[in-house]
Amino acid sequence: MADDSANQIPPTDEINSMSINSQNDEGSSTSTPQMSVEEKFRIVRSIGEECIQEDELLNLLTKKPQPICYDGFEPSGRMHIAQGVMKALSVNKLTSAGCKVKIWVADWFAQLNNKLGGDLKKIQTVGRYLIEIWIAVGMRTEGVEFLWSSEEINARADEYWPLVMDIARRNKLPRIMRCCQIMGRSEQDELTAAQILYPCMQCADIFFLKADICQLGMDQRKVNVLAREYCDDIKRKNKPIILSHHMLPGLQQGQEKMSKSDPSSAIYMEDEEAEVNVKIKKAYCPPKIVEGNPCLEYIKYIIFPWDKNFVVERSEANGGNKTFESYEELVADYEEGNLHPGDLKPSLSRAINKILQPVRNHFNKNANAKDLLKRVKGYRVTR
Repeated sequence: MADDSANQIPPTDEINSMSINSQNDEGSSTSTPQMSVEEKFRIVRSIGEECIQEDELLNLLTKKPQPICYDGFEPSGRMHIAQGVMKALSVNKLTSAGCKVKIWVADWFAQLNNKLGGDLKKIQTVGRYLIEIWIAVGMRTEGVEFLWSSEEINARADEYWPLVMDIARRNKLPRIMRCCQIMGRSEQDELTAAQILYPCMQCADIFFLKADICQLGMDQRKVNVLAREYCDDIKRKNKPIILSHHMLPGLQQGQEKMSKSDPSSAIYMEDEEAEVNVKIKKAYCPPKIVEGNPCLEYIKYIIFPWDKNFVVERSEANGGNKTFESYEELVADYEEGNLHPGDLKPSLSRAINKILQPVRNHFNKNANAKDLLKRVKGYRVTR
């Protein structure tokens, strides 16, 4: 498949730094009737580390006033900060640009993938807990629809299952096996029959939800490409546009992706302030090294998009307090040794704790949310 990523237009600093709280005086989303197609394009495009294809995205935004964006998640355990904060930021950008976002609560998929031992009641409890977090952290729900896969598929089974069967019929087993990454599996794993069915179903979801844009992580890229290949097979001209967002690494050295099952790998959305401080203090953050530094990735993909700057508090002997207005400015200081991990880490902890405090408040004060969290924390995560 052709990939024009070399010619992609980088998002502007203004778009990259759109705050979670970017609203007008009435508290509604940033979208206005006067927003140009070019502005919408830059906002939507800024979400993706990769876009397939940009010309199709621009054409879609030109012709369709409210494109449908599909995102989805397996309710499989506690929510880490990448899933919580980055998704809230992305969804708010999409709705601000006039998109409708359908978030697929993939309860049946989590069961197929043996998450939480395949216990559907536990999986659905986790799903409700995750939605509570997104709302608490600041995801604007106007223009957002949470859809439970079990309910939607049962309600329109006559539409869904023939689509799954057709996708399965048109693909060889090795092609489906190459999509195993979407489930956190590899082709070498011993898969159940249910896990073989999973990619065909996820591919069908895109068409079932009438999605114009697939807004998922880079780890979901292969099944989204499968959907575009399916369009070629059935001679469909309008292919789903793939907008794949960046995947934050784990906090320890060499962890390419956060892990829900490893508490030291990630910060959870309802972690207490002291827990955040300890995790960041122990995080891999070598002096003067930017590549593979998870603390710097947190700052780039969470703090700057949220707050538009990064404030370092330090003694006068170490250079005094400094507010960085761009990630590039921060990296330059860090590589030169003018910013030490000993000062960066406490400042990062403060910035993260400020973002998470509304979530803590919600789960402390709201009886339903508190009960959900207690139950979810008691579940044993299974792979």
